[in-house]
Amino acid sequence: VEKYRPQTLDELISHQDILSTIQKFISEDRLPHLLLYGPPGTGKTSTILACARQLYKDKEFNSMVLELNASDDRGIDIVRGPILSFASTRTIFKKGFKLVILDEADAMTQDAQNALRRVIEKFTENTRFCLICNYLSKIIPALQSRCTRFRFGPLTPELMVPRLEHVIAEEKVDVSEDGMKALVTLSSGDMRRALNILQSTNMAFGKVTEETAYTCTGHPLKADIANILDWMLNQDFTSAYRNITELKTLKGLALHDILTEIHLFVHRVDFPPPVRIHLLIKMADIEHRLAVGTSEKIQLSSLIAAFQVTRDLIVAEA
Repeated sequence: VEKYRPQTLDELISHQDILSTIQKFISEDRLPHLLLYGPPGTGKTSTILACARQLYKDKEFNSMVLELNASDDRGIDIVRGPILSFASTRTIFKKGFKLVILDEADAMTQDAQNALRRVIEKFTENTRFCLICNYLSKIIPALQSRCTRFRFGPLTPELMVPRLEHVIAEEKVDVSEDGMKALVTLSSGDMRRALNILQSTNMAFGKVTEETAYTCTGHPLKADIANILDWMLNQDFTSAYRNITELKTLKGLALHDILTEIHLFVHRVDFPPPVRIHLLIKMADIEHRLAVGTSEKIQLSSLIAAFQVTRDLIVAEA
């Protein structure tokens, strides 16, 4: 994955509007404090590292850029110590500013974030801060207002496929058409995840098809979901329960994944509106109970029961 991390701004495939804005900031030498947020694997860290590479040459890179992420200690002492001293020392002989990159800033404590606001204000003239996070709500409003915010959304399939094809060609991996679709579907807009699935599936099976990709991630296949739905709606409770449990054990599926996939199916199947509403509410309840951490067996029987009730309602309406 790291082997194919984009090195320059031109190599980044996504969010062209954000990149052109940042590029403009750099070329006019008016870079503000940045706050990049969005789901993982969408190119936030790559973007700022590419910017840093463009701004500084290799030999001055380490003296001009301070990068800290969640694995480094970033308590209040670090903000008042190393970050403060890095930001406050002026750059001799060189014009331009230093760059402090705080990756995964949403993991910083409230105190550390509060200590940071003064540092950011005080040393604006020779230091720029760049905060990167997944959840904007975890950053205190005071810091948000001091930065220019950019949201990196999940990548669209049109952007991901060419990049994946490039990696596949470089690594000479055997990927089928449906395998490619599966990679894009499973990763849901996260480039890093797509590459990880590609790598692990290739190592495990030697070729990437829809089936091997789904098996490798432990995700239920479409055919399996169709079967489960069929059993729940057309068989009696006992045999449906037995069949689904057998399939779960055989394929090692998690009920949560099954539920997510069935949810998509329920939207596609043509149920009468009141029946569908009833079913969706029931499924939402089960999903919540699973998240809290309850027995899968009991929740599975509850799921089947919900579908059986639905079936009786449809029959009654007909």
